[in-house]
Amino acid sequence: MARSDRLMRLMDVLRRLPAPVTAQRLAEETGISPRQLYRDIATLRAGGALIDGAAGLGYTLTEDPALPPQSFDRIEIEALVLAVSGLGTLGDPVLEKAGQAALARIVATLPDRQAQQAIHTVMRSFRAVDARPEPLVDPALLREACWEETDLLIHYRDLKERETERLIWPLGLSYGPQSLMLLAHCRLRMDFRVFHVARMGWARPGGGTFRPRRVGLLRDYVAARQAGLR
Repeated sequence: MARSDRLMRLMDVLRRLPAPVTAQRLAEETGISPRQLYRDIATLRAGGALIDGAAGLGYTLTEDPALPPQSFDRIEIEALVLAVSGLGTLGDPVLEKAGQAALARIVATLPDRQAQQAIHTVMRSFRAVDARPEPLVDPALLREACWEETDLLIHYRDLKERETERLIWPLGLSYGPQSLMLLAHCRLRMDFRVFHVARMGWARPGGGTFRPRRVGLLRDYVAARQAGLR
């Protein structure tokens, strides 16, 4: 492998894996020996890369304008463009615009050849989307509550047309071609529930927080689903 390709791959692994990344893991991911890895880390540092850590402790990359540009192979570029193009089917213009802006920034950092590949991709996504009911609740409010781990009060009409007001801990959104769903821990039922966002009459902040329980609750939900499938 050429030295420049090896250094670029090492930068990509440092960006991609949760920090700190051990030297052994970096060597495995890049396919080089630990001794060569230490030399490559030193080379990147000499070139301006801000890499904290040391052997035995793990390494952390601090992004900086002086760092080499990101690089993707052709199938990775196609996958990124295909994923962003699919956002238009979700009925969330804010999310679609954010995806397009993020992709534009990524393309702007690519070498000329790869930027041209991003502009002239060969894969396209065309999906017929049935008319979906317009939600009365702004998805931005739901996203923010998930990110910040704050509770919500909602008015909800279930599939049997029963109406309730609930306090929920929102955990994640699921975007489908026909509906937007919210996974939450319902404090009324004290269990996980998946809510049709279009069936919410209103939603507003409840004033409480469940930080830092979101990740643990998601693990519990996944474990419960897996147990139910056995």
